[in-house]
Amino acid sequence: MDAFATEVKATDSKQGLDCGHATGASHPATQPPAGAITFKQSEDSKETLDRILHPLVKQWFYSRFPCYSVPQKMAVMEIHSRQNVLVSAPTGATKTLTGFLSIINELVDLEEKGLLEDRIYCVYVSPLKALSNDIEKNLKEPLQEMEAIAQRRLGIRVAVRTGDTTQSERSRMLAKPPHIFITTPESLAILLASPKFSAHFEGLQWAIVDEVHALAENKRGVHLSLALERLQEMAGHMSRVGLSATIAPIEDIARFLVGTSRDCTIIDVQYLKELDLQVMSPVSNIIGTPYEARHRRMYELIHELVQQHTSTLVFTNTRAATERVVHNLKDRWPQLYAENIGAHHGSLSKEQRLSIEERLRRGELRCVVCSTSLELGIDIGYLDLVILLGSPKSVARCLQRIGRSGHRLHEKAKGRIIVMDRDDMVECGVLLKSAMEKKIDRIHIPHDCLDVLAQHIYGTAIAHTTTDRELYDLVRRSYCYRDLGWRQFMDVIDYLAGRYVSLEERHIYAKIWHDEQTGQLGRRGRMARVLYMTNIGTIPDESYVEVRVGDAVVGYLDEAFLERLKPGDIFVLGGNVYSYRFSRGMVAYCGASPDRPPTVPQWFSEMLPLSFDLAMEIGRFRRLVAERLNQNMAKEEIVRFIRDYLYADETTADSIHGYLAEQHRFSMIPHDRLLLVEIFSTEEGTTFCFHCLAGRRVNHALSHALGFALSRLQSRDVAVGYNDNGFFVQSPKKVQAVRAFELLRKEPLRKVLAVAIDRSETLLRRFRHCAGRSLMILRNYRGRTKRVGRQQVSSRILLNAVKRISQDFPILAEARREVLEDLMDVERAQLILDSISDGTMQVKELSVPLPSPFSLNLVTQGVADTLKIEDRAAFLQRMHQQILAQIALKERSVQKARDDADSS
Repeated sequence: MDAFATEVKATDSKQGLDCGHATGASHPATQPPAGAITFKQSEDSKETLDRILHPLVKQWFYSRFPCYSVPQKMAVMEIHSRQNVLVSAPTGATKTLTGFLSIINELVDLEEKGLLEDRIYCVYVSPLKALSNDIEKNLKEPLQEMEAIAQRRLGIRVAVRTGDTTQSERSRMLAKPPHIFITTPESLAILLASPKFSAHFEGLQWAIVDEVHALAENKRGVHLSLALERLQEMAGHMSRVGLSATIAPIEDIARFLVGTSRDCTIIDVQYLKELDLQVMSPVSNIIGTPYEARHRRMYELIHELVQQHTSTLVFTNTRAATERVVHNLKDRWPQLYAENIGAHHGSLSKEQRLSIEERLRRGELRCVVCSTSLELGIDIGYLDLVILLGSPKSVARCLQRIGRSGHRLHEKAKGRIIVMDRDDMVECGVLLKSAMEKKIDRIHIPHDCLDVLAQHIYGTAIAHTTTDRELYDLVRRSYCYRDLGWRQFMDVIDYLAGRYVSLEERHIYAKIWHDEQTGQLGRRGRMARVLYMTNIGTIPDESYVEVRVGDAVVGYLDEAFLERLKPGDIFVLGGNVYSYRFSRGMVAYCGASPDRPPTVPQWFSEMLPLSFDLAMEIGRFRRLVAERLNQNMAKEEIVRFIRDYLYADETTADSIHGYLAEQHRFSMIPHDRLLLVEIFSTEEGTTFCFHCLAGRRVNHALSHALGFALSRLQSRDVAVGYNDNGFFVQSPKKVQAVRAFELLRKEPLRKVLAVAIDRSETLLRRFRHCAGRSLMILRNYRGRTKRVGRQQVSSRILLNAVKRISQDFPILAEARREVLEDLMDVERAQLILDSISDGTMQVKELSVPLPSPFSLNLVTQGVADTLKIEDRAAFLQRMHQQILAQIALKERSVQKARDDADSS
């Protein structure tokens, strides 16, 4: 390990690795004063709200609704008073009307007094174009109804501006701006740099951010947080209103919404809807039932549930599964499913998706099956059931999906989770308990994203001349940049100002001018505004990668799948097995490997990661059951405990007990305080299976670090696999995997991983994404679009160029941060290592004759790709029979030893 540690330190010293970002500051970087976050506890009375509503608005409201909803009683007065407000409530809890009621009231009042000006009073930001169109429709209808009551035109204008808006519509908005302006984060950023249109934002009074929970956990949210700070600078005093579904930690979401130095009132009304949740298995014995019988019963169960309800939404987690479910339902019951069923996912055309949404709204569809595309609050009408096929992997996502049912206030949200394997059964049982008890998993909010920062510095310079210190202070008012160091900020300024002269050889020129003496900066070049507006945004271009063996093209892979491959990884494509070697641009070069088992499953890139908090809850549940099994409690007692603890039915509780008891009898049960390493031999060599139930992002980090450590310690390239429940390393030669894992604690994991990913495909592709966001690589230039393949080739050349400049070059540092913090979860992986160091978690090694019940899914996930679905199920059943035989043999040996001891 000394050699490994020396290499990490030497590389760190030589390259100046700043695995996150530097925080050194020649400019005093005092923390902005924090605003107060408070929870509103009491509702305003009906009389209070009646008093502030204009008579016309009040008459319209009571013609549509019998009374104010809880969110309205809590939030309308706050919004009316121009306070910053975050409203967190389940789907169907009138969040949208709550956000707009005060604003419509104000506009109606101004119109009546003749004071309504031709300017924007409210900006509404939505993450989805479809949601923006929904809101426009849902705002125009009430205004038309008020006009019918008043028998005159009010003249209150509502308009949508997205990438789909026509040039004529844009011109009309510029000449006569809407009073309520609906847009997306990307379109808002473009308009902030448009001198004519941005003038309409002066005096802006409200900014509403809808589905804030969906934006906060990715770079679109970071992009929006800076756009809101720039908008606030233009508007003066502007009230921010956030509308969110169930989310945690809600205080952090409030700070994300309003920035670091402003107050915010949180209105948390999560408990309006009762939940009717149930975990269901199609068969009583998941592992023992033949595949055909199990899947036939699954489709029968879905069919029965759909037929028992008026309108059902089914979530599948993957696009392929969505199409498969629709096909099977139509094929098995053609007389019942024809035009009344539909599929909805991101690969369908916009027209097809809109058609499904509209038909569902009109009540024409009995069942819609989707992947993740209908999670957000697009208006799809009334649903009385949501079915989840498999685990949604987080409590918040579960509640968001199931909240689509009972889409009216106070109606019961009804959800059924159908599980098809035993790991899923345990996971969904604990997830259901957490949902019932409102234990919401925390989301990850990215911070200090230097590529997004570069985009906004450029946009600000295009809009007007400013100084570096003014801009730095504005940026740090964003919650996502609260800890941004002056040096980090100036590194981005230096890149944009063209101080890295060698980059001009790669056709990267200065985008701004910056006077180091005065600190002033502004745009450079006549094409600046065009370049900015045609290249901004945070969603990277994705494409399919061509797979070649020699000169022959054998198929195509999803780019997200490719970025997880390292040389030597084995995968299946079109039924054949290949070994990944290297890639150039959008071509992956591979070798045929028919005799080697795959290490990476085909569906890996589509998997949702298990949340860390839910993983910890599952680990705790395992521990509680393990304690009872270790005390030799009767099966009936333990089943009763599982039933009561998980709110499960008798069949589910019995199945979970059977699974955990098998693991206990074969080996031991790993849990939140025990990391079990099972070691067994196969034809491929020795396998070390680390049972670390911490979620895929954490296990990605730990397994990658371990594989790197072994390659340096013993010059061994090992096969590595991971999922939510753990990871494994496999080698035909002798390796010291457990010792290497324990020695990982000697060095900060962030530094180890920064060295480990330095030459990886993952870093290269993430660098391409960051280079695109920071406008190092222009996707569009003078009317021409650069294909993804050309972008990838450019990024490879660029990556080598910036490494020669500095390992701390800001866009490279950001790519590294994105891999370690957003793709992986290096912080929580470090927590696992720290808990081992301080004794909170034990590590135990155990040699076993074959994979244990808990290891089975993990170590066979790649092998299963080489088999037909039916053969895969039969293979798992054979493995299970071997496990049961081994348990019987072990228990006979123990009993014999006891008998011998008694007789002696």
